[in-house]
Formats: sequence, structure tokens, C-alpha cells
Amino acid sequence: MRLRPPLLLLAGSTVAAAVIAAPGVASAAPAAAKGPTVTVLNRTVIAPYHLAHSTSSVYVADGGTSTVSKLTSKGLVAVAHGPQGPAGEVAGVAINGKGTLAYTASDFAANVHTLTIKPKYGKTRTVDLGTFEATRNPDKFIRYGIDNPTQCQRDALDAAGVPVSYRGLVDSHPYAVSALPNDAWVVADAGGNDLLKVDKHGRISVISVLPRQPATITADAAAGLGLPDCVVGVVYNFEAVPTDVHLASNGRYIASLLPGGPEDPSLGARGKVYRINSHNGHWKVVGRHLAGATGVAVSAKGRVFAAELFGNRISTFTNGHRVTVTDLDQPAAVEWKHGHLWATSGALTPDGGAIVKIW
Repeated sequence: MRLRPPLLLLAGSTVAAAVIAAPGVASAAPAAAKGPTVTVLNRTVIAPYHLAHSTSSVYVADGGTSTVSKLTSKGLVAVAHGPQGPAGEVAGVAINGKGTLAYTASDFAANVHTLTIKPKYGKTRTVDLGTFEATRNPDKFIRYGIDNPTQCQRDALDAAGVPVSYRGLVDSHPYAVSALPNDAWVVADAGGNDLLKVDKHGRISVISVLPRQPATITADAAAGLGLPDCVVGVVYNFEAVPTDVHLASNGRYIASLLPGGPEDPSLGARGKVYRINSHNGHWKVVGRHLAGATGVAVSAKGRVFAAELFGNRISTFTNGHRVTVTDLDQPAAVEWKHGHLWATSGALTPDGGAIVKIW
């Protein structure tokens, strides 16, 4: 996971930088006041971006070590490795009912972005998502930035190194994956701003291109960037940056968004959760006002949960309003398993992260 530099109105989608840490010792964390119990199950992960679970096992994608590991009673056991080195990353992981493991990987130095599908028995398949983005670029018709900018606004953003207006660029960063029926998979491409389906033959198709995310540049944000008054109050249309996706029992996709732009509070908590129609790709907002939505989970009854990396909490939604489930330090992932929430914490801390169980 690569984070955009803070305090910059970047319209790009790549999310931030390498995390180096040492493993710790598993322990129990105290519950939040009058909240659910949070138990730490493992502290040897470095940058735990996503979780996946089968009926009996839990897997973690560690972006810090570019590995997929299985959580066992003796700790984590590596089961797959992505590109190594400072430019290598494994971000998303999923497992289906047949025991087939899938994970997303990126080698940013080589500009290679893939989904690897590893059956319990049989041959491993690697699907080239980066080439699909380069040839199709599904969001190329979306215009980001400022609509109809004035000359003052153009000059100000040009001087600040911020793109004034542009169409969707060729940019792939497959950040999450989830299992679908019939040995297929859905991938959230944070760089391409879309949800992709990969069928059992490795063929890629577009489920939905997610909409641009408008935000008003406040006086504080403009002052922090040294921008003139002509930029204050302007609407800047950022990229969507999907960070997680699941297929709910009602046949709709649920996806979290960490919109492009600054990750400080200057433009407010802009993360969202969308419900996407699996037939036509149309979307509806399920929850908003999230501070860094990097993970989403759906319970068996359809309740939606979101991990807020910069809000330091796990949230749910009641009649469209955000409700805190529990406070948690830098949670990157959240999953629903057998009536409990599983999550990761400390995803960007120098001391490394953790896998926790909630309730």
C-alpha cells in the first residue's frame, strides 16, 4: 500500500509508503468503554492490509513483507509470496469454498499488477490486471479535477503541481479481492477506480467504474497549500480509489472508497461505502463521512462494517448514519466470520500491526 503524500491535493489513486517494523508478542487488548471485547490474536504482521477466511482458517495479506500467511495456533505460516523488495506488495487476499486462494500483487518498479489464483489442487494461474488497465483504461472517459477552471485557478494549481483537469489515467493498483460463485473473483482496483470480474478462465471484465468524488477546497486547505482566494470554494473532483469489495447475500457488491486527495482532515472525512448493482454496475451510497475507508465487511444478515484507517475505528451504519463499533488503532481490514468481526490494526505504525477478534 502506497500512501499519497499528506497535505497535497493529489488527484491520483496510489495509496502510501513502506512500513518497517519488528514482530511483537500476542496479547489481549482491553475493550473500549461499554464496547465489544477486542482480543489480539497475532502481533507478528508488519502491514496487514486485508484478511480472508475459510470455514476453519484465517489468512492475512501483509504488504510489509509481500506475503500471504495463514493464522495458526503457533503463529503465522506463509503460504504465498508476492514480488519482493521495496517496490513489491501483496495487498488483497480471498479464499473460496473450494479452498482456492487468490491474492493481488504489485511490483511498482516493473509496473506489473496481477491476481494470482492458487487452487488447493492443480495449477496456479496468474492474471495480468496491469495489461488490462493499459489496454482498456475503463475510467478514461471520466474527467477529474476542476470543471471549467478559471485562469487564476489554473495558474494556482499548476504552480502547486496539482493537475487542474484530466481524464482517467492508465493506473493499476489491485488492492482487494473477494470470491464469487462459479470460481470467479471480484477485484477492487484502487488505481483504475473500478471493480473487475475475473472468471474461472482468467478472463477479465468490468463490473463498474466508480464515480468521481467531489470535494470543496476549504479556506484552511487553500491556506495550507499557499493557494490564492480564487481556489477557495472550488469543487475538485477526485478519483474514487476502491479499497475493498464483497458480494452480499442479496447479490449486490459492497465496496469501500478512499478518495484521492489529502489524507489529513482538511477536506473532511470523505471515505464512503457503496452498494453496486451486479447486473448494471449502478451504485448507491450506503455510508459516508469515513476517515480513510480501507476495508469493508458484510454480516450474514447484511449489516455493513467499515475499517477507518485514519479514523482509528471500526464503524457500522444505521439508517445511513455512521455508528462506531469500537475504537481501534489504524485498522486496515475488517471481515465477518461466524458471528464475529476480525480486523487488523496498526497497519502503518513503525512497531508493526496486529490481527484482532472483536466480540
